Amino acid sequence: MTFSQPPSAKNIALQVNGETKYCPANTKLPDFLGQISLDPRLIAVEYNGEILVRSLWSETTLQPDDRLEIVTIVGGG
Repeated sequence: MTFSQPPSAKNIALQVNGETKYCPANTKLPDFLGQISLDPRLIAVEYNGEILVRSLWSETTLQPDDRLEIVTIVGGG
């Protein structure tokens, strides 16, 4: 399953950094982040307008029309 397929009975639409993405219904946030190739150690997630505490990620099941803003931490010097 790619996360760019349109919604169906089994897929839901999300807004991720202003772009529409799709995932299977009942997808947990950590699974979605892995599928879009993000390292959870290097990101912060805003979920429907609120910063989501990392300890709640595994309990968060994505719902149709959820809004995610994902910020990647970049190191350097």
